[in-house]
Amino acid sequence: MKKQFLTVAVCLATAAFSGVQAQIKLNTKTIGAGLKAAKAVTLSDEEVIEHTREYVTWMDANNPVAPATHPLAKRLQKLVANLGSYDGMSMNYKVYLVKDVNAFACADGSVRVFAGLLDLMTDQEVLGVIGHEIGHVKHKDSRDAFRTALLSSALKDGVSSQGGTGAALSDSQLGDLGQAVANASFSRAQESSADGYGYELLKAQKVNPWYMASAFGKLQKLSEEGGQSKASKGAQLFSSHPDTEKRMAVVTERATKDGFAKPVAK
Repeated sequence: MKKQFLTVAVCLATAAFSGVQAQIKLNTKTIGAGLKAAKAVTLSDEEVIEHTREYVTWMDANNPVAPATHPLAKRLQKLVANLGSYDGMSMNYKVYLVKDVNAFACADGSVRVFAGLLDLMTDQEVLGVIGHEIGHVKHKDSRDAFRTALLSSALKDGVSSQGGTGAALSDSQLGDLGQAVANASFSRAQESSADGYGYELLKAQKVNPWYMASAFGKLQKLSEEGGQSKASKGAQLFSSHPDTEKRMAVVTERATKDGFAKPVAK
């Protein structure tokens, strides 16, 4: 049976929902004590992107990806129909059929949206989350976080740029990397900047940016209702973003000043 691992999650909580059979899990394998001490290594942007693609390929192979015929996959592809190439970036999107209310983006333009999030949110709210994720890619936050994970994980002895392109990573190394990537986080400034990017993406897509605030509201409610304690370890990621209410207020204030009306709740 294939193992499942959690990767970068930017701003979202995690919770279990009925009707979705799988759930992303962290790799809890202990890193061996025989690893060498950390070395000062340098990775070029090209090498980071290469390892990112390798990692995403591994993630897709080790987690339940919704086939193109699946209703959630069709829904997502409809939402991102205009976002395959966006702001100078080449993007690709897939759905993971897992319970977690989550999403992540990687430096190579891969965006993965979890079924739990699609079940919880409206199309407009999901698009706001995706816009936020794309913002992290555009601002190179995802690239820098992945580089840090590479250099702080068990891979630090095997990804040195010396000698040119880094060697392919083994399954074991990719598993270890999953743990390091899951522990990565963005600064408040990076999160705020990604929020702003997502806000502008919604406007560009003719979607009321209020929906970004309502997405934050649903995540806040999920946390208050104890969604974290009932979910996988990925729920802990939400605790690293204590400014959810403040970020929601910033988006709300901005939408009001821009003349957008608050959507009627359905």
